[in-house]
Amino acid sequence: MPSNTVRQTEAPTYRVVTYGCQMNVHDSERIAGLLEEAGYVPDPRTDTLAPADVVVFNPCAVRETADYRLYGTHGHMAAVKSAHPGMQLAVGGCMAQKDKDTVVARAPWVDVVFGTHNVGSLPALLKRARHNATAQVEIEESLVTFPSNLPTRRDSAYSAWVSISVGCNNTCTFCIVPQLRGKETDRRPGEILSEIRALVDEGVQEITLLGQNVNSYGVQFGDRGAFAKLLRACGEIDGLESVRFTSPHPAAFTDDVIEAMAETPNVMPSLHMPLQSGSDEVLRRMRRSYRSKKFLGILDRVREAIPDAAITTDIIVGFPGETDADFAETLRVVEESRFSAAFTFQYSIRPNTQAGIMEDQVPKPVVQERYDRLVDLVDDIAWQENKAQVGRTVEVMFAEGEGRKDEVTHRVTGRARDNRLVHVSLAPDDEVPRPGDIGEVVITSGHPHHLVADGGLVNLRHTRGGDAWQIREGSCAQPGVTMLGIPTIGAAQG
Repeated sequence: MPSNTVRQTEAPTYRVVTYGCQMNVHDSERIAGLLEEAGYVPDPRTDTLAPADVVVFNPCAVRETADYRLYGTHGHMAAVKSAHPGMQLAVGGCMAQKDKDTVVARAPWVDVVFGTHNVGSLPALLKRARHNATAQVEIEESLVTFPSNLPTRRDSAYSAWVSISVGCNNTCTFCIVPQLRGKETDRRPGEILSEIRALVDEGVQEITLLGQNVNSYGVQFGDRGAFAKLLRACGEIDGLESVRFTSPHPAAFTDDVIEAMAETPNVMPSLHMPLQSGSDEVLRRMRRSYRSKKFLGILDRVREAIPDAAITTDIIVGFPGETDADFAETLRVVEESRFSAAFTFQYSIRPNTQAGIMEDQVPKPVVQERYDRLVDLVDDIAWQENKAQVGRTVEVMFAEGEGRKDEVTHRVTGRARDNRLVHVSLAPDDEVPRPGDIGEVVITSGHPHHLVADGGLVNLRHTRGGDAWQIREGSCAQPGVTMLGIPTIGAAQG
């Protein structure tokens, strides 16, 4: 049970462990900011099971595997907590919003459970749990404070997430996001642009606009063209080098957004366009409000306006009622779409969704066989598309932590403008770029999930983002641990 014994330290430590999407990561940065404002300091250890005074789990709930991962980890955390009196465990995010009191029932050693709508209450709940020596569960059904208005502790000095909306007004039959995040709530454009300008003043040179459905942005204040206008306004901000965005919905994607992407130099030529299925019948059952012809038409118009655009997608295999013919349609659309990468998922029942009670649930062995075929096709196409990049000179913004094998391969890693991962070998006389610096390289080989440039740097440009990274490093400040659980391309997510 929760303990009221407090370890006497000069400053209590915390760790935030994140499983999930970019919105979860954005929330985790706010959780870290709240804890630091309350006097906690980040624990420098990266091991999830290492003790800290407060360990906060912020898990996704969109896939069933997240449940197994969270509760499995929490089983191990029980022993860790028992060995460290005064340690507190908290669970937030979509999982907490979904399971509510069930979290404490399944893991009675948890001290605090808080939802997506009341992230800002975490410090008070921790204090209350410590004082009362009992678990505190507080789940709000509507947004209390917009997450972007909370203090933040960003992992990156040169790149930042900026939320433009939370929640979703769509009714996709497989998705529980509307239940967990609520109806769409939009921030005003002026507030968003003010945040971006403030971030740029701090040295941030790349921002990613977040929302469950970014191209429906503006519906709350009656401006259907608001997202395209926002992209163009971002182009007017001095010092902002890169603008990306996540999760547009094909049903609401409009040509004004394509035009804004093509005509705004700092909007990157990368687009994530979730397909989910290539079968019109499955799309109807999913209630996706578009069909394969419309989807392919969007890609054609994007590539006509932005010839070098890299397009990624989400695909679900094994949706209830999916037949061999339906799956063949998905393979056809994937083949025609020529995605540079795809996040692939095996359908899993989520509670209180219409798809979960549909008849004709597809047997697991059938789903697995189809999934394996899809991954093979996706990887083959991505490999072909990446091999076509060989010989091109591309601009790369170098990053921290992107190249897990960099020390072994003696390379540095970053992202091209189209968001492809690029591993770069430096020549003996090349300057080592700082995270945030931008260099030009010539691609020498393409692989299914990355590019390689073994010819060294053609050109290197020091940036304000690199300066900001260097200043942060020099301050000896340690960022809070945020473990990005974004689905791996081609890997099963359950």
